[in-house]
Amino acid sequence: MAEVLAVIPVRFGAQRFPGKPLATILGKPMIQWVVEGVSQSQKIKKIIVATDDQRIAQTCADFDVEVVMTDSELPSGSDRVYQAIKDHPEELILNIQGDEPLIDGSVIDTMADYMTSHQDWEMLTLGHAMDEEGLNSFNTAKIVLNKNSEAIYFSRFPIPYSRGKAVAPVEACLRHIGIYGYKKQFLKSFCESEPQLMEKMEGLEQLRALYMGARIPVLKVDYKSWGVDTPDDLPIVEALLRKKYG
Repeated sequence: MAEVLAVIPVRFGAQRFPGKPLATILGKPMIQWVVEGVSQSQKIKKIIVATDDQRIAQTCADFDVEVVMTDSELPSGSDRVYQAIKDHPEELILNIQGDEPLIDGSVIDTMADYMTSHQDWEMLTLGHAMDEEGLNSFNTAKIVLNKNSEAIYFSRFPIPYSRGKAVAPVEACLRHIGIYGYKKQFLKSFCESEPQLMEKMEGLEQLRALYMGARIPVLKVDYKSWGVDTPDDLPIVEALLRKKYG
């Protein structure tokens, strides 16, 4: 069976939260929480952190995870992932965002199982049931699906509720969880393509894949992500981690 290679792309200079991967959460840097969460997977044999910063690389060395240095000018996390793995033999690549400290092995295994047991896909991602608060938040990316549970569109706007008010439970879209699977050949094509206008306007790189005509299955999971976008997210994540791990 084909193996899935997990890559965690992180950079130091995030616009809204510089130094975010090294932010301390319950006594550990955030990148360590992510690596340890992915390490819980029963399906992943190898993890790489792809970064542009020696401070992050040194921190990762302290907890013994492989690091690949990448160009700081790369336009997206997917580009950083591809630069890190392009010479590796694995054909199935999993991209776990470095600001997802709540990630756990069961979610990773769900994706890895799909990637190794299905053929007719090029890119893969996750969704969670949407609530009204998330629908109306511009910090939350939404996904609208077709009948085959494939992505039609992603947006930070409350799609498809531009004319009608949502009634709980919100059923016409999912809350996007920014974890991606790729077939390596598609990832190569993606990274060799120019960013597209709708991708730039929405600030969502997965729209480039839709523009290219990719089929993107969306797996609906119970896992409720809380990515760290700003320092204000840290106490929320700390509370969730205390609840999760006791």
